[in-house]
Amino acid sequence: MENQMINETELMAACEAILFSMGDAVEAVHIAQALEQDLETIKYILNSMMESYKAADRGIMLIELDGSYQLCTKKEMYDYLVKIAHVPKPMVLTDVMLETLSIIAYKQPVTKLEIEKIRGVKTDHTVNKLIEYNLICEVGRKDAPGRPILFATTEEFLRSFGIESTEDLPELDAEMVDELRDEALKEAGMEQLHLDI
Repeated sequence: MENQMINETELMAACEAILFSMGDAVEAVHIAQALEQDLETIKYILNSMMESYKAADRGIMLIELDGSYQLCTKKEMYDYLVKIAHVPKPMVLTDVMLETLSIIAYKQPVTKLEIEKIRGVKTDHTVNKLIEYNLICEVGRKDAPGRPILFATTEEFLRSFGIESTEDLPELDAEMVDELRDEALKEAGMEQLHLDI
């Protein structure tokens, strides 16, 4: 990148991209180094950006914090941010989440370690998401070393899948169990994995 080939508009766009992607405050000297420009040029560009963000039709602003710069939301926009934070997020169940949920539904109450033994992979994120969606919950602790948490499905799980109780879950035949075992083996890259459903 040659200095003379970068015009003011390109520098503004580059600075904006850096500040947006970093999120936190970035020192002007680091921006100058990244863009191969002198510090005075970058400070001029950043100050020009600060002025342009002051326009009433902008929802963000650029602030200076002791030689560092950060993009942030204008305080006039806070009410909108609070409202969007309270909008319910749509529940999206991935294949991994459905697989984990199935294991919990059929083997409940079950510990995270037991789920991981069946799946062959870590399930922390997936279990946390299922708790967030209120499809599973903690129902106690297993009487075993470390007293691991036991998980089970919730009433929301029953409502979401249109069943009255877990007894209404379809029975797994031997062929389905074999398919699940084969998929788990392939995913985990293991030679042997026991599914005791």
